[in-house]
This record gives sequence, structure tokens and C-alpha cells, in this order.
Amino acid sequence: MLRLAFASLAGTAIEFYDFFAYGTAAALVLGPLFFPSFSPLAGTLAAFGTFAIGFIARPVGSVVFGHIGDRYGRRPVLFASLLTTGCATVAVGCVPSYASIGLAAPILLLALRFLQGLGLGGEWGGAVLLVAEHAPPGRRALWGSFPQMGPPLGFLLANGMMLTLSAVLTDRQFLDWGWRVPFWAAGVLAVGGLLLRTSLTETPQFHELARSGGRANAPVAEVLRHHRRLLLLTAGALSIGYAVFYAVSTWALSYGTEQLGVSRTVMLLLVMVAVAVKGALTPVAALLGDRFGRRPLCLAGSALAGVWMFPFVGLLSTGQPALMFLGLMVALLAFVTMFAVVAAYLPELYEPRVRCTGAAVGYNLAGVLGGALTPIVATALSNGSGPPWGVAIWLTGVAVLSTACFAALPETKPRSVGREAPKPVDEQSVPA
Repeated sequence: MLRLAFASLAGTAIEFYDFFAYGTAAALVLGPLFFPSFSPLAGTLAAFGTFAIGFIARPVGSVVFGHIGDRYGRRPVLFASLLTTGCATVAVGCVPSYASIGLAAPILLLALRFLQGLGLGGEWGGAVLLVAEHAPPGRRALWGSFPQMGPPLGFLLANGMMLTLSAVLTDRQFLDWGWRVPFWAAGVLAVGGLLLRTSLTETPQFHELARSGGRANAPVAEVLRHHRRLLLLTAGALSIGYAVFYAVSTWALSYGTEQLGVSRTVMLLLVMVAVAVKGALTPVAALLGDRFGRRPLCLAGSALAGVWMFPFVGLLSTGQPALMFLGLMVALLAFVTMFAVVAAYLPELYEPRVRCTGAAVGYNLAGVLGGALTPIVATALSNGSGPPWGVAIWLTGVAVLSTACFAALPETKPRSVGREAPKPVDEQSVPA
């Protein structure tokens, strides 16, 4: 289990490193480099628009790689998704700026960002199921928290590299070539991740499905036909997690540097420390999920997010690092309370034959509402003097939606996902 868990953690860390390197670059440099004819605000919005394309691609990747995972095994998904994202990320670092090739530059950026999202859409489902379907039932949330620690680790790697380059290079050097270095480094990380995954074995659950002839012929069609309501509920429930995380890690970075005049280095440090604490608390929250259940923690986290969004915006708008950090940290505590147990919760909600597709599509559909739209909406709402309360209203609204969806989902803690006979949650078992 430890070897499987660390292999999953390393893979998700590398994939999310790729994804977050783009998000940080979008907040700091992509606007002036690829949309120079726009105003600063419009350039930032355009850069976040290319950022959003990755989230739109993720459900597509979930369908493509989910089909592979449900038909041919969880293990092939881990190789194909990592290779797709790694190659696209290295290529982003090689795209010439608008000044060099004109309109082709942002078009190439959009295409590569789509490929990034496509690969990441498959990675989460494969990595989570690899651990969840091997784990003992009483510790499924704990072991499932390992791939959930991958995103904060990837974020720290990406932003740590950006912070180092920002500190040692001049602004001119950073704009000319420094921002590209984290994208080139993704190639080395991808090769390491592929080598690490060569020793992984297929899950017992999939072996049983293959032996019994229980694999779905068309997993996505089966999910849409029999689990459509469950899919929408899981997507709506997880939306606030995405909204909170990208409000903290992407919009706050742009807002702090561009609107409040806080230095790039200070903002990166504040966000990185908050994310590091969040990552360290992930297994703690997962243990609580094994003890008290998945649904209670998810409800508590989404409710805390709804209550905290106005204080979050108020503290952030002060421009005082200590107060800004408090706002960021509590927001991420709400996030980790929910997402630490998601890797156990989603697989338990879907029956084994469509689990890779259903769990991954539900998870990544939430990213479209919460992750793709939040930086764009928040940037548009924060253009003016005074605290951007419109951002707080948006985030609170998403939190209300998510809390209602979590309330409509069942608890799955007693159910199994691995070695013993599963009791899948179907459309009829989800309460109205």
C-alpha cells in the first residue's frame, strides 16, 4: 500500500505541477506576453480564459481515459495521462510570444492548454482508483488522501520554482525567458513519473471485473443513462472546493500583485505557505473521514467555505501580509476538510464497472464551474476601489450550491470498494 500510495502521490504531483505552473504564469506574465494589445485587465482576463480551457478539457479527458480505465484497466490510464500532460507542458514553455509570431502564439497556447487538461482529466481517476481499490475498507480515506496530497505538492513545486526565478532574475529576464523554465522542467519530472509507475500492478477490483465479464462496453453511456443525477450532484458538490482553491492560488495572486501592489515574491510566499499547511493537514482530515464518515466532513467544509468568503475577501483586500495569510489559510482549511476524503467518497458512490468514468467525470465537471470560471469572474468583479465584495457573493453562492448537493448525497463509509463485495450507489439510492 505504501508503494502504491507514493506512486499515486508522485504522479498527481507531477500532473498538477504542470497544471499549476500554467495558472501561476497566467496570473503573472501571460497577459502582456500573449495579449499585448489588450489593457492590463483585459490581458489578465484573456490569460485566465486560456487557463479555463484546461478545465473545460478535463471532463473530455475523463470520458476518454475513463473509458480506457473501465475497459482496459486503471494502470494504462496512469501512463497515457502523464505522457499527454508532460509533453503539452514542455511545449508551452517553447511557444514564442505574440511579438514573435503574432496571433499564432495565443492559438498555440490554447491548444496546448487543452491537451494539459485532457491528460489531467484522466490522471485523477486512475491514480485514485489505483489506491482506493487496493486499500482496506477501514483506512480507505487515509490511503486515498495520498493522491490528494499530490496537488498541493505540485503547486509548491511550480510556485517554488516561479518564486526562485522571480527572486534571482530581473523583471526583464523573468518576462523574456525565466517564466519558461518551470515548463521545461516538467519534461524531467514526467520521465521520472513514468519510470516510477512501471512497477505498479492492476487493481484486484478490475481483475475481478475482467474475469467475470462485468466490464462496461460503453462506460460513459452507462453513467449518463443510470447515474445521471448522481453525476450532477457530485459535480455540484465539489464545485466550491475548486472555487476556493483557485480563488486562493490564482485569483488572489493576480489581485494582490495588480490591484493592491503587493510584491510578486510576497504573494507567492503567502499562497505557498498556506498551501503547504493545507497539504500537511490532508491525512489528518482523511483519518477523520475514516472515523466519522465522508459526508459529515464534506458538509462541514462546504458550510465553512460559505461562512468564510466575506471575511476572506475583506482580509485579502487589506494588503497586509499577516491578515491576507489568515484569509487564505482558513479558506484552504475549508477546502481540505472536503477534498481530503473525496478520493474515497467518489469511488464508493459509483459501481465498479463504471467507476473510473463516473468518479472522474463528476470530479472534473466540478472544475468547470469552480475552477474555470472563478478566476475570470473574480477578476472581472474586482476591478475597482474598495474590497471586491462581488467576489465574496460569487463564492458564497457556489458554497450554497455545493452544500445543498452534499446534503442530497448518501454516506458511503460502510460500503466497500475493493476486495469485498461492493454495494454500489445507483440513481435510485440517492435521496431526492
